[in-house]
Amino acid sequence: MNIKINPLLLQCVLLFFCVPSHSSSFKTDTITSTLTIKDSDTIESLGRVFRFGFFTPKNTKNRYLGIFYSVSEETVIWVANRDKPLSDSSGTVIIAKDGNLVLINGRNQTLWSTNVTTAFSRNTSAQIQDTGNLVLWDISTSTLLWQSFLQPCDVFLPKLNLIDNIYTGKKVVLSSWRNGSDPEVGSFTVGLKALKIPQIFTWKNESPYWRSGPWNGQILIGVQDMYSPYNDGFTVKNDNLGNFYFTAPEGNLPMRFSVNSTGSLTQTLWNEKRRDWDISFSAPKTECDIYNTCGNFATCNSKDSPICSCLRGFEPRVIEEWGVGNWRSGCVRRKQLKCEQRNSSSGHGDGFLRLQFMKVPDFAEQFQGRRLDECRSRCSSNCSCIAYAHDPYIGCMFWRENLIDVQRLDGVGVDLYIRLKKSELDDPEDKKVFIIIPVIIGFATISLIIFIAWCWMVKTKGEKTKDRKVLETLSSDSTAIVLKDEIEKVNIEELSLFSFETLANATNHFSDYNFIGRGGFGPVYKGNLPNGKEIAVKRLSSASLQGNEEFMNEVVVISKLQHRNLVRLLGCCVERDENMLIYEYMPNKSLDGCLFDRTHTSEKILDWKTRFSIIEGIGRGLLYLHRDSRLKIIHRDLKPSNVLLDEDWNPKISDFGMARIFGSNEDYGNTARVVGTYGYMAPEYAMEGKFSEKSDVFSFGVMMLEILSRKKNTHYYNQELSLGLLGCAWKLWSEENCLAFVDQMIASSNIEEDISRCVHIALLCVQEFSDDRPAIQIVLSMLSREILDLPMAEQPLFAEKWNRSHFGMTQPTTQVGYSINDLTLTVLDGR
Repeated sequence: MNIKINPLLLQCVLLFFCVPSHSSSFKTDTITSTLTIKDSDTIESLGRVFRFGFFTPKNTKNRYLGIFYSVSEETVIWVANRDKPLSDSSGTVIIAKDGNLVLINGRNQTLWSTNVTTAFSRNTSAQIQDTGNLVLWDISTSTLLWQSFLQPCDVFLPKLNLIDNIYTGKKVVLSSWRNGSDPEVGSFTVGLKALKIPQIFTWKNESPYWRSGPWNGQILIGVQDMYSPYNDGFTVKNDNLGNFYFTAPEGNLPMRFSVNSTGSLTQTLWNEKRRDWDISFSAPKTECDIYNTCGNFATCNSKDSPICSCLRGFEPRVIEEWGVGNWRSGCVRRKQLKCEQRNSSSGHGDGFLRLQFMKVPDFAEQFQGRRLDECRSRCSSNCSCIAYAHDPYIGCMFWRENLIDVQRLDGVGVDLYIRLKKSELDDPEDKKVFIIIPVIIGFATISLIIFIAWCWMVKTKGEKTKDRKVLETLSSDSTAIVLKDEIEKVNIEELSLFSFETLANATNHFSDYNFIGRGGFGPVYKGNLPNGKEIAVKRLSSASLQGNEEFMNEVVVISKLQHRNLVRLLGCCVERDENMLIYEYMPNKSLDGCLFDRTHTSEKILDWKTRFSIIEGIGRGLLYLHRDSRLKIIHRDLKPSNVLLDEDWNPKISDFGMARIFGSNEDYGNTARVVGTYGYMAPEYAMEGKFSEKSDVFSFGVMMLEILSRKKNTHYYNQELSLGLLGCAWKLWSEENCLAFVDQMIASSNIEEDISRCVHIALLCVQEFSDDRPAIQIVLSMLSREILDLPMAEQPLFAEKWNRSHFGMTQPTTQVGYSINDLTLTVLDGR
């Protein structure tokens, strides 16, 4: 039989079989000695949850072998050749003759291997499981030879165990990537510390960075969000060999914990509708979560300002450091305990102070006492016991030497009892002495108090009436307010006076639900007026470093300023001893929160275009203050937390309590009271009290570098280069390597020239001498390329590290790259 074949059809068939496919996914979850995985191939777990194959991280061309989700191939959970990347696509995965799973390159060099040496047969296979575990089996005996879960990278999954052996110290821990583009082991590790009472720790270069608080059998009692039901299901188990295992719960949706290159530990759940990951938990969240932020015998509360305070009965070890916000030196006891005194054999002269809702200190010792009174009795009878706490599942916890990493939580936590001398406690027995005071002396004392109170009320009423009259003038079109020098007058045309009742109703009586921030001025609340308008209410706190002078100064300064890059003041309130300022509400909060809080929803919005727009917007706002407004104003406290973002991410400069108004013929001023924030003050202002437009330009330059790098100047230190943020920027810019300085999220060769130019301009703004810095209008011309040629930038004064030694103070030890979304104020005494 003669069969005629169409030549064209034959060519198509040959072409189909001869041309290799660009990429293929084998319909198997197992690699055997007869199956080779090349760069374009993958294998997939039985339930199609995970894939095993090659990938390339963003902003690099290197190739790596790893495990990633089938639903999100860019979400990598494990990397084989972390420290030996492939520079091309020649990688191949095989089962070697010795039974190991190995990765080889095009020159047949081994880049990675399971490296198992056993007496079993060499008949092995590698399987990717639906749990994300890659396992190597001995087929003939069904023996597990190796598994990736014992060598995890930066991701913690259900069924994966964090392990700590209390006898040998051997651990299974997570380790962060070096950065977003390099899977090499970074600075942070996360693991279980099981000795005494189990806790989860994040370590930075082997030093504690964050801890969870003790495990009580159900939850980690020092984690604020772990009291929510979705976190139930964690387990801690141990065997007879000293191994403790911490395991995450399984859920209906893909879930993972991961530690990133900045030390943030986050839990994410897969959102099938959005086809993306939702963050459900993150730590650390605030500066108080950083390990021992406030030092020994101090407590940290992120809602307070300042956030650190000594425990009752203790005082700062170095008062000068506490005055400028460096709390690491901690606190010391004021009075010696009774049982510590010579010839005293019991602690009956001491008492215990109860602190509620606490994250208990580190280094707790456990005693199986089931009742609170048992804990108290045992601690009271032992002079070495300085504090105790009780948890129904743990029993008694005791502390002997120091109280380290104490934090006030929000409505959760346990009661902590601190041992103090009875004279420092509000003990009813101590108050009995007042009963014996003679009646005549008592009447005399009460009369004196009443007289003093009456005088104070008269004085306060007079001041209040004066303030009210002043503020009433603000709402009148025909009157003026006189500044402190009583020379220059500023007419006020559009300023509303709000009643206390109106603001109380708008903020739900200043409820915690409406609380949106806290700063040097005091707490800030979101409110809704009856007409539906959203407002932000700044309420002057009695503990604030700012007072009536700053309050009135802000009213005067900002009431006449109208610019799209300045926050708008809507009105004020002085009533019932309350001083409040009412602003337009900014839905995207402060730039500080967007930049430094990695859990912020702006993570994906802060692209290069948005950041450059924010930089230009801040510059235009400064230009208006310095040149275009009728009043020449120096802000003196320009920083990310004082830049708010509206719904379209337009920046608006806020907080004018420290601003100074200049006359048209004034170029600079001097002050004996240096105000501002550590890290943003120009050298001449910080050390001489001399300020000008160029002081704000310096602050603007620091902010530019922070926006580009997403690192906070006051908390950044590069270990490798031994440089602070300014010095690191100058060094990498001078080496023409600016992409290594900026946030990897925007690091791209396509915009490398623009990024390098911005770093250059920022370095010009932070020059040591004010005359060398460009005026803000010149800076904007440089940014818009109206000025193309830029002068050379000299090395900044604070290149090594902006530290307190420049002010004759001790250098801070913290290197935390994190900030809280607060409006803070630091007041320094000028020399």
